[in-house]
Amino acid sequence: MTEAAGRAPARRRRPAAAVVLALLLPFASASVPVRPSVTPDRLVAVARAIEAGHARPGWEGGAIPYSWGGGHGERPGPSLGTCRGYRGSIRPCPAAGTLGLDCSGLARWVYHLAYGRDVLGPGNTDDHLRRLTRVPAAHARPGDLVFYGEVSGRRVRTHHVGIYVGQGMMINALRTGTEVRTDPVTRIEDFAGYFRYL
Repeated sequence: MTEAAGRAPARRRRPAAAVVLALLLPFASASVPVRPSVTPDRLVAVARAIEAGHARPGWEGGAIPYSWGGGHGERPGPSLGTCRGYRGSIRPCPAAGTLGLDCSGLARWVYHLAYGRDVLGPGNTDDHLRRLTRVPAAHARPGDLVFYGEVSGRRVRTHHVGIYVGQGMMINALRTGTEVRTDPVTRIEDFAGYFRYL
């Protein structure tokens, strides 16, 4: 008798391991945190778009000025800065009236836009560095963060960060009076290393 004549087709049996895997798979992802996969290209594309002045969530577009303390609001992105702790050469301090970003505010926003959440969190360059893993210079890749200052086993005291974009260059918010821009990683003398969010 054929199927057309009314006989049911033979059923294939699944191996027991496949059945167990199919049953457990939905629960496996709930118990193991999974970080979204963000490529170095994605991080660099976000940083370049910000440097070019493209509109982004929290910014209508245009060049973004440096603002001491800018980018450290409740949500990442340009914000008014602060004059507390300001040591810049432009006087009086313009930060409290300047909507913009400082170096760690820029890094925080780039990573937030790329990852879809605030992975670096609030804080300054020291706070951000503690959430990252050091990468040997030979293994640095675009999208890593470049820090300046002192980083040793006993002490972390940094003062600047940029987003490495390859070929010895970084996108950064350098200082008061500048806008988000590209500079050589050698622009600042006390290079502390490359760091990556893993």
